[in-house]
Amino acid sequence: MNTLPFTFADADLRALPSGALFWPDPGCLIVADLHLGKSARVARLGGAALPPYDARETLSRLSDDLSATGARQVICLGDSFDFLDADTVLPEADLLLLTRMQAGVDWVWIAGNHDPGPVNLGGSHRAELAQGGLVFRHIATPMAAAEVSGHYHPKVRLALRGRAVARPCFLFDDRRLILPAYGAYTGGLFVDAPALAGLMSPAAEVILTGSAMARLPVHRLAPLRGTLTRGQ
Repeated sequence: MNTLPFTFADADLRALPSGALFWPDPGCLIVADLHLGKSARVARLGGAALPPYDARETLSRLSDDLSATGARQVICLGDSFDFLDADTVLPEADLLLLTRMQAGVDWVWIAGNHDPGPVNLGGSHRAELAQGGLVFRHIATPMAAAEVSGHYHPKVRLALRGRAVARPCFLFDDRRLILPAYGAYTGGLFVDAPALAGLMSPAAEVILTGSAMARLPVHRLAPLRGTLTRGQ
């Protein structure tokens, strides 16, 4: 399986191309911001139509990562669902796939700002979770230590074949690790945006998702001009 190993807070971790994080020692798969049901919410609000299969795409990738890693635990870092009762509008086939994934797995839902946790589904529900020297929560905190979170959907600008491209990424320094959004059609926030730049130290690094994974220091990511498109 294509992964990029790195160490954070003395934990040996693996970044996956999908944007998931694998912690081999406890056999834990961590994902952030699934935003299941986003297309349904946008349709309710009369916004621009999104493909109605975002949940299936997201869950299928999660199923593949779960099988490839053999994880015994899954931690979802909040905003797993895009609105309060989104779990009630998912197609039955998607709910069945999720139920099958949860079988025999210690599944933890961390509460997010979009959802307090899908209480109608299996698994345990936490505001945050401390485990093995790491703290898992939805939103990064100013005084963080060994913190793993989501919420911000970090991404970077890159030059690829003569055009500017946006690529989701992991963002980390010596105190906090922020995961990219795992859900389909979730968008993101560039790592030089004030909300992220104000959290991270000058030594912050990123790990690019996708087939060509790479680890780069943030200070080497020069701003790019031009039209941005989503990277693969």
